[in-house]
This record gives sequence, C-alpha cells and structure tokens, in this order.
Amino acid sequence: MSRVDLSELTTEASNPRSSELDAMSTLDVVTAMNDEDRHVADAVRAALPSIAEAVDAIAQRMHKGGRLIYVGAGTSGRLGVLDAVECPPTFSAKPGMVCGLIAGGDQAFMNAVEGAEDDPQLAAGDLTTMALGPKDCVVGIAASGRTPYVLGALELARSVGALAVAVAMNRGSLICEAADIAIEVVTGPEIVTGSTRLKAGTATKMVLNMLSTGAFVRLNKVFGNLMVDLQATNDKLRARSVGIVAQACSCSDERAKELLQAADDDVKAAIVADRKGVPPHVARTLLFTHDGGVRAALDAPA
Repeated sequence: MSRVDLSELTTEASNPRSSELDAMSTLDVVTAMNDEDRHVADAVRAALPSIAEAVDAIAQRMHKGGRLIYVGAGTSGRLGVLDAVECPPTFSAKPGMVCGLIAGGDQAFMNAVEGAEDDPQLAAGDLTTMALGPKDCVVGIAASGRTPYVLGALELARSVGALAVAVAMNRGSLICEAADIAIEVVTGPEIVTGSTRLKAGTATKMVLNMLSTGAFVRLNKVFGNLMVDLQATNDKLRARSVGIVAQACSCSDERAKELLQAADDDVKAAIVADRKGVPPHVARTLLFTHDGGVRAALDAPA
C-alpha cells in the first residue's frame, strides 16, 4: 500500500499564526483557537455538494434496509461512534442501523491501541464479521486521508457492492481515491501542529451530523423541524414528546398528553390523528402507507 509523506498533508503543516503559541497570553491562545475555528464552517460549506450527494445515496440504501457504518481510527473513529450512538434516541433508529467501528475495537474509544490503525485487514475482518452487504453504506473517516484501517474498509465495501464514502481533511487523499463519493474538507494547519482533534475534528463532527441527520430527514424521521420519531426513554424526552405534539397540533400540553396516551405514546400517530380527526389506528395505517411520513399522511385522503 502506498503511503503519503506527512509533510505533504496540510493538516500536518505548521501554522504561522501560532508559531509563538507558548509565549502567548492565555487570552491570546484561546482567541487564536477561536479565530482558526471560524474557518471550519467555510471549509465544510465548500464540500456541501459532495455531502448532499452522500446523504441521498445513504438514505436510498437505508430505505432498503441497509446500514450506515462509520469507520475510523483515533479521533475520527471516536467521532463516528459518537454520531452513531446518538441516532437511536433522536430518530428511533433500529439497533445496528447506524454503527461506529474504531480501529482497535471498543477499548480504543478510551485508550489508544497502538498499531491498530496501520492494519487494513483488521477493518476488513471487522466488517466481514458484520456481514457487510450491498445495501450497506461505509463512511471511512480519516483527517489525513491515508489511514490503512480506513482504506481497507473502503476497499472491502466496494468489493461487495456497498456504498463507500470517504471523509478526509486533505485533498487528493488515498481514501478519497478508493471511495464512490469523496468528501474533502480542507481545514488547513492546526493551531498545534498535527493535532487533528482540533479543526479537523470539528469539521468531521459537522460532516457526520449532516450525513446522519440529512439521511434521517429523507427517511421521514422529521416533520418540519420536529424530531417526531424520538424514543421517549427518560423524563426529558417524555416532556419533549409532549412539546412536539403540542407544537405540531397547536394545542395545550394537557391536550398533547391526552393525544399521546390515546396513541400509546406514538408521537407521529398522535399528530396525524389529531390533525386529520381520525382514530390513532387509522393514523398508523396512513403513516405505514406513506413510509412513516407525517406530511404525506396528512396530505393523503383519510
């Protein structure tokens, strides 16, 4: 496997704006960091067409029962796991629908596993254990764009017909060359040379947020800007369910609680039942017929 010299990577370059970082006042240090962070959103914006293409491709496969699988090492892997574990409570994603693989396994989330990221076969083995198939989507994440573990995952994905998406913070990277869709976000030199948990990590978080949120929006998990498919597993989320129904139905919290109780705490069914004036079981049928889309169910004849 060919390697890219670290000196060629913009994420590894020295940032002239922080060349005297250790001599700066604390206020100047955090100001310099904030100044650098302000460029991150613009870097992500430049990649929006590729991100949107990936969102649509991911949603299409997930609609057919496929999975979204993030793969990365170190910070990149941790951010993938983080995004994955937030999807079930937010969108009622089924167990395993969104997964995060980190080089070195679960233990690597808390402690570095030396050498794990250098083995492309390790990722292939991890994905083979998951029975990766053509309906699935693999998103390989590497700030450098050269991590062998990620490259191995993308190569396996393409070999079995799964969608391969690469997220890198450098142009012309190996992982982008190996992907069906390449997302390149050029964040530039870090405030601490080579510390890609900083701007590169922030950009990665933003991109993954867009991929998962955008896909679930396309999968009818949102009505307006309301997370109507959330799992009310604690007091905060139960209160949020009431607020969502109250807002969607323009009613009081007490009325929203009644609607939810009648619909067995199904937020979508409660909304459709109230707004169309139908029983909850009819609302569920409408939702089922329209792939869980609240807007489509409301527009359909009762």
